[in-house]
Amino acid sequence: MNIEEIKIMGGFNKFGESEKVKELVVKRGEIFGVVGPTGSGKSNLISDIEQLAQGDTPSNRKILVNGNVPDTEMRRDPRKRRIAQLSQNMNFLADMTVEEFLIMHAKSRGMNSEGIVDKVIKLANNLTGEPIEKDYNLTILSGGQSRSLMVADVAVISDSPIVLIDEIENAGIKKHEALELLAGCGKIVMVITHDPVLALMTTRRVVMRNGGMNEIIETTEEEKEVSQRLSEIDSWMLSMREKVRHGEKLNLKDIETPAVSGN
Repeated sequence: MNIEEIKIMGGFNKFGESEKVKELVVKRGEIFGVVGPTGSGKSNLISDIEQLAQGDTPSNRKILVNGNVPDTEMRRDPRKRRIAQLSQNMNFLADMTVEEFLIMHAKSRGMNSEGIVDKVIKLANNLTGEPIEKDYNLTILSGGQSRSLMVADVAVISDSPIVLIDEIENAGIKKHEALELLAGCGKIVMVITHDPVLALMTTRRVVMRNGGMNEIIETTEEEKEVSQRLSEIDSWMLSMREKVRHGEKLNLKDIETPAVSGN
């Protein structure tokens, strides 16, 4: 089944009031943001989508797939699930190498594993400053390595067309590139974020308030320019972190960059 869009039918906020956003459609290849203060209901919205809720959660929202109610198997059978969820608190527990994991996952999806391992690792290494090798054990990977590997795995191996991302701003990976990779693979990407870099690279964002969808904001051309500038600063900050991580000393010249100085 090709999933071209999901539709969120509004329910109620935590005060029992009807959500101001009655209907929200997110299409394939779109990066859609979910923003709002702590406790505003962001994670509950993502949870409703992950469960493909049908009025059976506290919000009373309903999730349609390609305009239709998803069948019971898609909702209940783990083998039929079409949704992948990534969070900043992800670590592997399996005692196997990166190569063994990727081959196992590819085979479980009915894919030919030839060339898959190198492709996924190459993509993952584009997202993290800590290179991953195929013979590394999963349990020794850092948080940033784990999340970059999972993003690349979802992009290449997973057949989940819907990707839900919960606050990866502190995940130690190149966030902008990660989202572009997933969207470029034709995924429906929804990301919860407090990070302006991520929020402004979305096409639209829903503002959550009091547990309900309160407003949808279209990203303006000016905001896209702001996003690009912030992304440059973010990349610079990541390079500074890498220098510190590798024991290098920083000096005042390190902050004399076009992105920071405005030159």
